[in-house]
Amino acid sequence: MTKQHANWSPYDFNGGTCVAVAGADYCVIAADTRMSTGYNILTRDYSKICKLAEKSVLASSGFQADVRALQKHLEARHLIYQHQHNKQMSCPAMAQLLSNTLYYKRFFPYYAFNVLGGLDSEGKGCVFTYDAVGSYEKVGYSSQGSGAKLIMPFLDNQLKSPSPLLLPAQDAVTPLSELEAIDLVRTAFASATERDIYTGDKLEIVVLNKEGLRREYMELRED
Repeated sequence: MTKQHANWSPYDFNGGTCVAVAGADYCVIAADTRMSTGYNILTRDYSKICKLAEKSVLASSGFQADVRALQKHLEARHLIYQHQHNKQMSCPAMAQLLSNTLYYKRFFPYYAFNVLGGLDSEGKGCVFTYDAVGSYEKVGYSSQGSGAKLIMPFLDNQLKSPSPLLLPAQDAVTPLSELEAIDLVRTAFASATERDIYTGDKLEIVVLNKEGLRREYMELRED
């Protein structure tokens, strides 16, 4: 009995990988649909992407029970905001709310690793990446989850500016067209799936632009 108590944890890790890429007038947010625990696949069709506002989309990996609790909290706070201000929350405002929410729980944190993507007030793509306790940064692209160590070097190679002067953090967008960014994300996931057992089955891609939001899917390896 003592041994069971010593090994018990309130957290589980359900695997999966999330990616977001910001462009001049779009944002691409993508995640695979596999949910695992250990060497067991719990489901092959679980969406890790949640639309929080008209121009804000959250993708999360980690412990999916905590992820869902976090999403419900943010949805409730956004509903209160809409009633008080009679408008949708902007993506930068949602980014700050998410940071505050994670930091508030820092002593018993949500085991969730988040990428928030969307459009700012000028219609430019924006991506915010987080750690588990709310530290965040505005970037041109990011990845979280079990396949992030495989995907981030690839994205750095393809997208990172050779000089920080050419790509200031406050205007972090990638130099790709929307279709090029989608193709890049597809390639990154196809590669990561070959090496990460927790990433696979199907890729869900959400594209935000001035026309609105649309979803695309791509089959990944199932073994």
